[in-house]
Amino acid sequence: MTKLLTPPMRRSTRPPSRKLSDIARHVVIPEGIVSTGWPAVRETLAELGIGFDDWQAGFAQLALSKTADGQYATSVGGVAASIPRQVGKTYMIGWIVFALCIIHDDLTAVWTAHRASTADETFGGMKSMASGPKMDRHIARIADNGSEQTIEFRNGSRVVFGARERGFGRGFAELDIVVFDEAQILTERAVDDMVPAQNAAKNALTFMIGTPPKPIDPSEIFEDARRAALSGEAPDALYVEFSADRKADPDDREQWAKANPSYPARTNEAAMMRMRRRLTDDSFRREALGVWDEMASRKTAFPPGAWEDCLIENPSDDWPIAAVGLDMNHERTWLSVSLALWTPDGLHLEVAETESFTEAGTDELVKWIQKMARRRTPVVIDAYSPARTFEAPLKEKKCLVRVLSASEFSQACMGLHDAVREGAVTHYGQEQLDASVAGATKKPVGKAGAWAFTRDDLDVDLTQIMSVTCAHFGAVKFGRRPSKEASSGGSVVVC
Repeated sequence: MTKLLTPPMRRSTRPPSRKLSDIARHVVIPEGIVSTGWPAVRETLAELGIGFDDWQAGFAQLALSKTADGQYATSVGGVAASIPRQVGKTYMIGWIVFALCIIHDDLTAVWTAHRASTADETFGGMKSMASGPKMDRHIARIADNGSEQTIEFRNGSRVVFGARERGFGRGFAELDIVVFDEAQILTERAVDDMVPAQNAAKNALTFMIGTPPKPIDPSEIFEDARRAALSGEAPDALYVEFSADRKADPDDREQWAKANPSYPARTNEAAMMRMRRRLTDDSFRREALGVWDEMASRKTAFPPGAWEDCLIENPSDDWPIAAVGLDMNHERTWLSVSLALWTPDGLHLEVAETESFTEAGTDELVKWIQKMARRRTPVVIDAYSPARTFEAPLKEKKCLVRVLSASEFSQACMGLHDAVREGAVTHYGQEQLDASVAGATKKPVGKAGAWAFTRDDLDVDLTQIMSVTCAHFGAVKFGRRPSKEASSGGSVVVC
């Protein structure tokens, strides 16, 4: 059976010699372990003058554990670790990878982060590790020329670094080790890019290392790994988590020590205080204390990474409006107005305005919407939205108002889902809209498999995604793409 270890309460003055099971909140061990590759790695590191704390040695022993056939016990499920910042993961994982590259000839390891800045920083750190006097006899070449970041060993092994946001990951014939850094921002597409190459390896080893995801992160891969481990559904995976208590006081040093096995012996007070001052309480709990949001366990309405893949940086001011979408929260305190814009290749979606609503401001809002929509651009509202209060005054202004029935709104939600999945729409990364998209889940509508957007967390503002959904449906269902002559004058078509 898979073992789930949950240690007792710990004090802040723990020495580096504490064991992994005494420090980590969760250690879920794969089945079938009969041996481990750790002794050979430990001896190699000793020759290099590198020592691990006991908890690091425990992690390495489990990560390199093997079954009776000599395969890694995690060759299918992988090694996943939720580790806060400033713990020293690059040092630990980096030296494990280096040792394996020294022990085995012609080994290929890939270290990939989501952001280019993280990949560059990690490469810089490991380049320094590889430049020590005792490593010199093992290193053949370190390439850092802008297009290539590689550490090559004299025995033919190599470690290649790259950023997923740059499209890094394809083109490898065989990958023995893959380290997915920033695993909280790991899409299925990125994993799929490397699966064929790992399948070609004789004994593949995969690490997913990250912090608890933000609500807007495409984190389903990392979430599923954690969920499967903690539910006992991952007999072929190792999962390790360091975290403080869920409702931890972000200034409590005992909670710092509970989350970070390197504090205070190796990660000092100043390093933690720099994060404390730069991050909000919620961000500090996630990134410095390893606390997972309850919201992070829910299923998002869009496929992982699909919304992020539709991001563009510079939408044109000349794209004409295809449709306007409105939504208001049920408390009737704020309104979101979104636009669907015609582009040369399809539709672009953005929130034009989200503002507090009062009855006194209705006339001004109606005039503003009418100015954008004129008479032939559809203004779309869900029949069950409080924004329907704008239906009558907009019609008085001769606007083309379309009110969606329950079945039509369900079609609108599923239509936007498909458009995002297929990359048929764009957006430009508005923070509130991204958060609304990330917080949206699905609820069944009827008994024929239809669904509509909803939320599992009442703190999520759905008005932004709802208004965008209405705008998109209005463009697809009711919109008329203007001729070049009509659209040459700007983003609003005057009819």
